[in-house]
Amino acid sequence: MDKKIISISLANPRGFCAGVDRAIEIVEQALAKYGSPIYVRNEVVHNKFVIEALKKKGAIFVNDLKSVPENSYLIYSAHGVSKKVKSDSDNLKLKSIDATCPLVTKVHKEVNHYLKNNYEIIMIGHKGHPEVEGTLGQDLTSKKM
Repeated sequence: MDKKIISISLANPRGFCAGVDRAIEIVEQALAKYGSPIYVRNEVVHNKFVIEALKKKGAIFVNDLKSVPENSYLIYSAHGVSKKVKSDSDNLKLKSIDATCPLVTKVHKEVNHYLKNNYEIIMIGHKGHPEVEGTLGQDLTSKKM
């Protein structure tokens, strides 16, 4: 019996997930529609080349909303944000555009559903990562371990 040899090639670098592609497109569309600057809460993707290209087009990436001028456009990255960030954004009179990945939004909705039904939720993730912070910020009380 003859064995056939197949070759598998992995793309390098690989493309982004659909949620990140969507978030990048939202930033680019906002820049085209409203002009620069457009503020983005956290980097929209972990890729220095994409971030630099968006900066050149007029995107400004921020971690602290206090550095965003009143009435400015603010985009939430694909990683999502906490309820507090959304509330703070409203209080600072920012024009928010939500570029949260739909799959991340689904996780936030599930967290809220289970919290309302008195479930205990255990979150496993990288401390300080924007996606983890956004999920914990769905009124989920975390215990530091």
